Amino acid sequence: MIMDFVSPLISATVRLSDWIATRIGYVLNLDQRVRSLTTAVQELKDVRDDLKRQIDVAELQGLTCTNQVKRWIERVNALQTEVSLITQLDVGQQMQSFWCCNNASCYSRYKLSKKSLKMVEDINELMQKGILDVTIADGSLPAAVEEMPSRPTIGLESMLEKVRQFFREEDVGVIGIYGIGGVGKTTLLKHINNDFLTLTTHDFDIVIWVVVSKDAVAEKIQQAIGVRLGLSWDETESLEQRASKTYKVMKKKKFLLLLDDVWEGLDLEKIGIPLPNKENKCKVVFTTRSMDVCSDMDAHCKLKVEFLKENESWEIFRDKVGRSEILKSSSIQSYAQTIIRKCGGLPLALITIGRAMSNKETEEEWKYAIEVLNKSPSKLRGMEDVFTLLKFSYDNLDNDTLRSCLLYCSLFPEDYSIEKEQLIEYWIGEGFINSSNDGNVCNMGHDLIGSLKVACLLETGEEETQVKMHDVVRSFALWIASDCGKNEKTFIVQASAGLTEVPGVENWEEAVRISLLDNGIIELSETPFCPRLSTLLLQWNNGLNKISNGFFQFMPALGVLDLSFTSLREIPVSINKLVELNHLDLSGTKLSTLPKELGCLTKLRHLDLQRTHYLRTVPREAISGLAQLRVLNFYYSTYGGWELQGFETDNVSFSDLECLRHLTTIGITVTKLTTLKQLYGFNHLLKCIHYLYIKECEGLFYLQLSSAPGDGKSLRRLSINNCGDLKYLVIGQGAGKNWLPSLEVLSLYGLPNMTKVWRNPVSQGCLQNLRSISIWYCHNLKNISWISELPKLEMIYLFYCHEMEEVIGTEDEVVEEGSVAFPYLRITSIRDLPLLRSISQRAMDLPSLVRVAVIDCPKLKKLPLKASNIPTLWTVYGDKEWWDNLDWDEDAAMSPSRFPHFIET
Repeated sequence: MIMDFVSPLISATVRLSDWIATRIGYVLNLDQRVRSLTTAVQELKDVRDDLKRQIDVAELQGLTCTNQVKRWIERVNALQTEVSLITQLDVGQQMQSFWCCNNASCYSRYKLSKKSLKMVEDINELMQKGILDVTIADGSLPAAVEEMPSRPTIGLESMLEKVRQFFREEDVGVIGIYGIGGVGKTTLLKHINNDFLTLTTHDFDIVIWVVVSKDAVAEKIQQAIGVRLGLSWDETESLEQRASKTYKVMKKKKFLLLLDDVWEGLDLEKIGIPLPNKENKCKVVFTTRSMDVCSDMDAHCKLKVEFLKENESWEIFRDKVGRSEILKSSSIQSYAQTIIRKCGGLPLALITIGRAMSNKETEEEWKYAIEVLNKSPSKLRGMEDVFTLLKFSYDNLDNDTLRSCLLYCSLFPEDYSIEKEQLIEYWIGEGFINSSNDGNVCNMGHDLIGSLKVACLLETGEEETQVKMHDVVRSFALWIASDCGKNEKTFIVQASAGLTEVPGVENWEEAVRISLLDNGIIELSETPFCPRLSTLLLQWNNGLNKISNGFFQFMPALGVLDLSFTSLREIPVSINKLVELNHLDLSGTKLSTLPKELGCLTKLRHLDLQRTHYLRTVPREAISGLAQLRVLNFYYSTYGGWELQGFETDNVSFSDLECLRHLTTIGITVTKLTTLKQLYGFNHLLKCIHYLYIKECEGLFYLQLSSAPGDGKSLRRLSINNCGDLKYLVIGQGAGKNWLPSLEVLSLYGLPNMTKVWRNPVSQGCLQNLRSISIWYCHNLKNISWISELPKLEMIYLFYCHEMEEVIGTEDEVVEEGSVAFPYLRITSIRDLPLLRSISQRAMDLPSLVRVAVIDCPKLKKLPLKASNIPTLWTVYGDKEWWDNLDWDEDAAMSPSRFPHFIET
């Protein structure tokens, strides 16, 4: 019985002793265990640091750290923090407390020792996992190129080859590709990307594609690049931190970065992209809709994606219609060709309309589609998507003035070349440009045109002085003007529509701008109510001969009225109701008298009466009341009542014009020498003359064209016709008054008694703005060598000068070696010069030359062209026999076969 009681007690005592001994061991071995813990945690830190270095290397290779590794490092960091708390305790102080039998201190040492032992065990576990079980990074190195889906490169092959060429040039690191929306920029960029799928030996480590888009921010671009590189994305990181991480990876790679749809300049370095240079041999290629962005991005080259040619357009359209049997029908093929022309080589329009027509089988359906395209193209399936794309460019214009100026261009017919100066005058009349600062107003207008061209919403016209609007852009502009198709009555545009009468004046009440130019309208008999109308264009209605007196009765807001080149013989007195009129063009009309009521238009700033060949009477009241008038043009008009002054006549005179203090531009026709001399006495007028036509002035023996301060500085065009007594054209300093210093256009017609042109050196500033020379019937003229000193000359016309032997004489060739004699010369046309042997004795650099015409000049055996001129030369006109007998340089580059366009006359 006793043993039964004692045995459990002894066993319990032993267990208690073991328990006490174990715990006493914890207390006594604290120092050793803390040292072991310190050693273990240091070894763990070494393993962690080694892993982190491996992670850094992996990320530089484009790999991604696994979540397992991230959690392991987090556990190590947390454990290290705990150990640091233990090692900070004063162990010696704890031991002293123990020998003093402080129960609290003993318990604290016990807990600390036990925790240290447990942490050593945890560290050993982490050590094993870090060495044996953890995968450092997952994934594989990103593919050098990722294929992009794309349509065929129809019409883009030459652009693609240009880009390939730039890739081979070390100096070209950043390439900007620009063009209007839908022209194929993205397609081109995708093919640049896919090019490297087939090039097994290309030099780039990685090709990165990023869609930027209009609302993109730097973070989104960073994220797209990071995904391509396989970098982790941490939302808590700043832009600068992510840029640093991106930069570390990209600086070790030779990359090609393709940025699609860039809307504003990007700071590549801020994003983390190393700038391409000769050393790293990287490239950045981007697409944009504005050439300005190319400049903002410091592009080393800028490539414009042009519209497709007709055969290329047909190929795309046919592919999208997909019904070759339908397009083989002669009638439908004709409609298809009309549609293709309306698309103007814009791929997006061709694709969209081609798809819309793919299920149209009858001739009537195709005909109706053309009617819709003419009247309301947005109603054709898919076209609103095209317009929406263009609207991004429209909305991205800098200001409302640019947007208004663009919409104004839609008033002209399809594919119509608009004279820049005429367009600017309209804009001034509309108030888009403030004409109070007359010195800069023209430059401001040209700047607006330039901005619209840079945005690829306007193009250069048939001539450099013109612009035009792409047909699809014009349709888009009319869509915008109609509030995206919701109100088609604000812009009424039926230019070149074959009209014979005015359409629907009952619908003009909401009209803001109306364009009926270039039609067959004969009469304006209605009295329309147009409270909002600001522009009315009726020019080139050649048969228009009558306007009812009430026609202008209810147009109180009209600012621009163009009646030029109509057959009008009188203007109704109701013209005085146009109290807001700024711009009135009556040029080319058959008016014989101006109405006195014209003088009531106190806000009129521009009155054009040039080429009014029937004009005889201009009442003083019609002009003297126009206090705000800035432009008044009688150039090539038959009005000749200038010489009678004061109250000797009821007609307007020079003294009346002198009183118009705001006048800056005037055109004058002079038919008497006395009138010409009288003009010298009006200093204000002389400073305003831009156009001067001298005709049949008997007794005019010489005319001096030399530089002088003051008088004549604004002269732009001078025409001389049938002045039979004129013998000398004085170019340098000579006798008489210097009054024609800034000549821009000089025409000499029918001067049979002109025996010579003085070859005095052209004075500095004299004729430096001369753009065009036209000389007719100067039979005694031997040469015009002085033109070699005209730096801005653009056109030369020499007709019927039977004694001319050379254009520029050998002894008069003063152009220095290496300089360009005529950097802007575009057109040279000579006709019926039977003795002409030479244009110039030496070949000239003519970088802008586009057209040469030589007719009835049998002794001219050589053209003064260099091989460098040929690539820009468009057309050569001439007799076939003359062409076949020309002498050519031995250099094969100057053989006649190199000229692509010779047209026999």
